[in-house]
Amino acid sequence: MSFEYFFELFLGGLSRGSIYALIALGYTMVYGIIELINFAHGEIYMIGAFTALIIAGILTFLGLNHFAVFVISILAAVIWASAYGFTIEKIAYKPLRKAPRLSPLISAIGMSIFLQNYVLIAQTDKYLPFPSVIPEFEFWEPYSHIIGSVELVILVLTAVIMTALTFLIKFTKIGKAMRATAQDRTMAMLLGVSVNKIISFTFILGSFLAAVGGVLVASQMGQINFGIGFMAGIKAFTSAVLGGIGSIPGAVLGAIVLGLTESFATGYISSDYQDVFAFALLILILIFRPSGLLGRATTQKV
Repeated sequence: MSFEYFFELFLGGLSRGSIYALIALGYTMVYGIIELINFAHGEIYMIGAFTALIIAGILTFLGLNHFAVFVISILAAVIWASAYGFTIEKIAYKPLRKAPRLSPLISAIGMSIFLQNYVLIAQTDKYLPFPSVIPEFEFWEPYSHIIGSVELVILVLTAVIMTALTFLIKFTKIGKAMRATAQDRTMAMLLGVSVNKIISFTFILGSFLAAVGGVLVASQMGQINFGIGFMAGIKAFTSAVLGGIGSIPGAVLGAIVLGLTESFATGYISSDYQDVFAFALLILILIFRPSGLLGRATTQKV
């Protein structure tokens, strides 16, 4: 139980938490804007991974190098997944905005099941190997026993995306419109904010983040199937609730806490109980702080 082993688990937990954060942000942004739990969000993550698999397979066959395959695959995944997110909002959620809150929730569950079965029929029920689109970096070889190149890319890319998202939300016109819509949708409309466009943009942005997460996890795990979105979605939703759903910093904090908990539980106790510790932590925090770590009844949601 050396310090090096502890540090290895810590970095592994950060890497895992970073992926959860990318997906959890989609949940929390959508909830912040329209107070809907989008249960189909995990399937967007899965569709992003499958899109990258197809594109990466074609480009690898054509002989492109790892960097080109990675960049083009991730771009294709975010574009395709964003299109799905936009379409789902228009078909499954927009017609139900004035319906009782249970109706869009059921619609979200139905859309999740539909997307799972759609990919099952269009692809296969078996696990498919995902090509190695992130190579082992030579300059990182002395440290590769602590954290691999794939995990390094996950940490760096997630940090860049989080910084860009923070800038977008705090300092851009569309970010201010998102915050205004989250605080008071009617007042935002009276002030000239196009609420429909903001809601669509939020779904696109959340799908973008989920697709990036899907490609990174697929690169790390080396295989995917139609069901990977379910558990990833549950963990990301847990992260959002843990941090205080509706709060962007809360979603990131909750994801990091969840990732570290799973990593240390796996390393020091047993990998068989990582999910038990993750959900036990959620229960404990919700008992003593029902609104989550950073959630407040009157908090700014987005």
